[in-house]
Amino acid sequence: MRIITCEEPGKLVPGQIERPLIKKGYAQIRIRRIGICGTDLHAFEGTQPYFSYPRVLGHELSGELVNANGAPGFTEGEIVTFIPYFSCGLCIACRSGKPNCCSAITVCGVHADGGMVEFLNVPVDSLIHGEGLSFDELALVEPLAIGAHGIRRASVSPNEYVLVIGAGPIGLGAMEFARIAGANVIAMDMNAKRLEFCKKRLGVSHTIDVTLENATEKLSHITNGDMPTVVIDATGSLKAINNGFQYMAHGARYVLIGLQKGEISFSHPEFHKREATLMSSRNATRSDFEHVIASMKKGLVQPHNYITHRVQFDQVTEEFETWLDPANGVIKVMIELP
Repeated sequence: MRIITCEEPGKLVPGQIERPLIKKGYAQIRIRRIGICGTDLHAFEGTQPYFSYPRVLGHELSGELVNANGAPGFTEGEIVTFIPYFSCGLCIACRSGKPNCCSAITVCGVHADGGMVEFLNVPVDSLIHGEGLSFDELALVEPLAIGAHGIRRASVSPNEYVLVIGAGPIGLGAMEFARIAGANVIAMDMNAKRLEFCKKRLGVSHTIDVTLENATEKLSHITNGDMPTVVIDATGSLKAINNGFQYMAHGARYVLIGLQKGEISFSHPEFHKREATLMSSRNATRSDFEHVIASMKKGLVQPHNYITHRVQFDQVTEEFETWLDPANGVIKVMIELP
């Protein structure tokens, strides 16, 4: 079967390997769609934490189940996706219902080789039914689930102001699920095209271009002086994360979905007097995946809003680097396999 390997930062290499054999506890999927996310792009750049090389990228996946290997309720030939975070089931996080932050977690395409292949073996207990959704839609469930999980972590309530910093695919998903939760959503970015995308495609009422506007003043104006009660970082930028602390209302929650390698810093007195809450949001759970799929089926999320670029599998190595350039307007690249 065909395979594409990131041998080192900046170097993707196509190749051929033997189709994997089935082993106990694993099902086999014929991959039909691969979504490209920030993790893949950062891995290519060499800026992704938790990463080692060589590595086969890809964890936003959908395909045809070619060998169910006894997976309960699944039949060969059905369209599926899967949860790409493989947990141990034994650690304190797993025992507490948080397998998404398992102490020994293996993330497909990060800690273990991922889906830039024609056939992929995955644990049977990670499989997700397609529920009548298309290959494209199912490949978008995972990145949207990341945003949905962050909103659930923040316990977003109707009518409160939620600021999402970063209008990339993960930030857009957070905006969608903040809106579904009934919040007033504010999008912040330094890319005018992405902010326009938020307005036109997602119906976000309030946007802030930090290159043109005083963010603190505009946030105060939008929220009638209160400031946002929820701040979400979806940038992974150290500067943006540190700036986010100054945007919080008193009593606010700050959720870090974005990830970077450095150390964050903030004023303890300013943070303390707000009795603020700081939390991280890692991966997603099965209930988040189910929430995304249900929202798609109800028409609350329009998955095709996100897909801006399409390529065939054989085009990936020549096109990949161009997706890093903001001028190309990439929101979501979808790789197709026949």
